[in-house]
Amino acid sequence: MPDAPGTVSGMPAERRRWGFIALGLIINLCLGSIYSWSVFVTPLAAHFTTILGREVTAGEVLLPFSVFLAFFAIAMPLAGKYIERYGPGRVTIIGGLLTGLGWLIASTASSVEILYIVYGVIGGLGVGIAYGAPVAVAARWFPDRRGLAVGLTLLGFGFSAFITANAAGALIAAYGVMMTFRIFGAVLATVLVLAAIPLRFPPEGWQPAGWSPPAPGTGTTPVCECDRRAMLRTGTFYGLFLCYFIGCLAGLMAISIAKPVGTEVAGVDAGLATLLVGFFAIFNGAGRPAFGSIIDRTTPRVTAMLTFALIAAASILVWLAPGVPAYIVAFAVLWGSLGGWLAIAPAATASYFGTCDYPRCYGVVFLAYGAGAVAGPQVAGFVREATGTYAGVFPLVAALAVAGFAIAWLLMRPPTGVPVSTPVPAATVER
Repeated sequence: MPDAPGTVSGMPAERRRWGFIALGLIINLCLGSIYSWSVFVTPLAAHFTTILGREVTAGEVLLPFSVFLAFFAIAMPLAGKYIERYGPGRVTIIGGLLTGLGWLIASTASSVEILYIVYGVIGGLGVGIAYGAPVAVAARWFPDRRGLAVGLTLLGFGFSAFITANAAGALIAAYGVMMTFRIFGAVLATVLVLAAIPLRFPPEGWQPAGWSPPAPGTGTTPVCECDRRAMLRTGTFYGLFLCYFIGCLAGLMAISIAKPVGTEVAGVDAGLATLLVGFFAIFNGAGRPAFGSIIDRTTPRVTAMLTFALIAAASILVWLAPGVPAYIVAFAVLWGSLGGWLAIAPAATASYFGTCDYPRCYGVVFLAYGAGAVAGPQVAGFVREATGTYAGVFPLVAALAVAGFAIAWLLMRPPTGVPVSTPVPAATVER
């Protein structure tokens, strides 16, 4: 039986829509378990060394992480159209089952190369399929506070390492690394399916009570409703894509080298450096709703320029004053800015291009994250090999941030002359 007007599952829509934020947070908490991969590196290397009779390095075991992120980014744009066609709940269930399957089959891997496929490819595809659905749901249910809603939905992805890394460490100590994969797979698949079942888009034409859309181009209100093809013809898209790439490159570079920079450049004790990585993760998670709220009060363009100013300042600080206080402040800012971009980019996509084709549009924009995930750690490694220190990374990041600031100023503006598309028919969307 369809819901009465203004209600969802018998509850007033104004209250029920916050439930979708909670479900999205739980879903992203599960999907973000990839950020706990560092906990698996050492025990996996030891496990495969024993099985194969040859030394398996930590570097080899890190490659599934990169493969996972690559397929995560590839699957996002491919899954977008199916979110509209079959609804966010069904697509998230499929992605959740693949995510769990990737972890489960990984428990049977007899070599690192097999792990690349069963964990990196299958698991990465699962996360990529599921990731966009709760973001699209939040964007549509909260036209009045889109930045905050998207940021809260993605909060779970940033904070996931706090829960999953500690859980993984305890399980590995108790049951071994392969049994831990099996437990993670079963739990993740179950939780993701249960959290996905209630997901749905609002009825066509719904808007929050007492809220009237401001003038087009103001804050997070879309200037137009255009499809992916129309989006790709705008300079705004390329400005957003380049800015997202630079923001992710700087942030993911900081994540990949946080501990060695602390010990090699800042002179932090190794044990403290490990604890500080968990501390930085707080800023990575909190950056999503924090910068999302700033978007709601200003514009995506202003918020983007703020992140680049912070990234440049943090990079210069740790470059010119490489001590413990500068290291802690700088890396908290860099991790927080990455979290911020994971809220800015989806909110900006909805703001500039509307929500009628949002999953496919943001799927293309999200490729910038994948590019940054690959380039960031590789650039950091190249600088370390070429100069013998990670210190040379930071003037490079500062220069990129200046370029990002200029690109945001010039190109991250509401598009003009973009044709308006016909919204997706209600019959094609899960209610």
